[in-house]
Amino acid sequence: MLVALLPGDGIGPEVIAEAVRVLDTLEIGGLVFEEAPVGGAAFKAVGHPLPEATLDLAKRADAILFGAVGDPDCDALERHLRPEQAILGLRAELGLYANLRPAATIPALADASALRADIAGDIDLMIVRELNGDVYFGEKGMRATDAGLRQGYDIMSYDEGEVRRIAKTGFETARARRGRLCSVDKANVLETSQLWRDVVTEISADYPDIELSHLYVDNAAMQLVKDPGQFDTIVTGNLFGDILSDLASMCTGSIGMLPSASLDEGGKGLYEPIHGSAPDIAGQGIANPLATILSAAMMLRYSLGLGDAAARIEKAVEVALAAGLRTADLGGKATTREAGDAVIAAL
Repeated sequence: MLVALLPGDGIGPEVIAEAVRVLDTLEIGGLVFEEAPVGGAAFKAVGHPLPEATLDLAKRADAILFGAVGDPDCDALERHLRPEQAILGLRAELGLYANLRPAATIPALADASALRADIAGDIDLMIVRELNGDVYFGEKGMRATDAGLRQGYDIMSYDEGEVRRIAKTGFETARARRGRLCSVDKANVLETSQLWRDVVTEISADYPDIELSHLYVDNAAMQLVKDPGQFDTIVTGNLFGDILSDLASMCTGSIGMLPSASLDEGGKGLYEPIHGSAPDIAGQGIANPLATILSAAMMLRYSLGLGDAAARIEKAVEVALAAGLRTADLGGKATTREAGDAVIAAL
């Protein structure tokens, strides 16, 4: 089982290192790691954020453990050379169309949420986000209006096949959880969203055991803060999913706690924390590695078929937090290394 390690930028290498230490502690036979540069680090090394050698490794690997991309030094580059293009390129080249982002409050962290503990304690949801369409992959550019003004444009679009595919993933995910799926769109304004709602409703006929509801994205954001416990599984498009998953993460206490999986149709996936590269704290040894460690657990479960090992990691994280582990983002003083040590000790 080959795992591609793509640490990337900022705190990426620091948090990936702790996840690898945790995986090594499990002593899983046949698990092999191979590392390659990506993002700003790759651009600085070879002049491109997604080098051919890195893409080749990602294609050969059984799963990919990804750190983060984003480097202020690269902000002035042409868009196709910016670090963020690496993750977009991997999603497109590998057909990673379904992003799973769980958000569940760990009991020991209920008081870390900005929400009241009695509200935050009820959070246990999964956001299924479409990854290969929407404004991120639509036609975009800069142009001049007839009045000579600069105008930027980004085209949002989905075809029914793209919606059908992610809708099925949403229904299957809900079936494996508590049987409730909420589809989020903006059908009162956007034609793209009207198609989305129509197709999701059509697909629901194949899943009579799943309770389907619809929400406009602005209402969904409000409901995530007001009553997040009402949600089981949410399925939505690329842009809305990006925003709502970050909102859900903060409702649980910290963006440094949430993992994610990006899957193709065969179950191969790229696994990454959702917190980004955090260049303001890079190199200080204070980043929270728990989201990356939990991403490694998702990797074991979804791509490598090692559910028992995944559950061991998840339990170890809960035990470490219950024993008082707190990194800076959680109001504590534990270093990145100390957080890894705490999880390993719990294992």
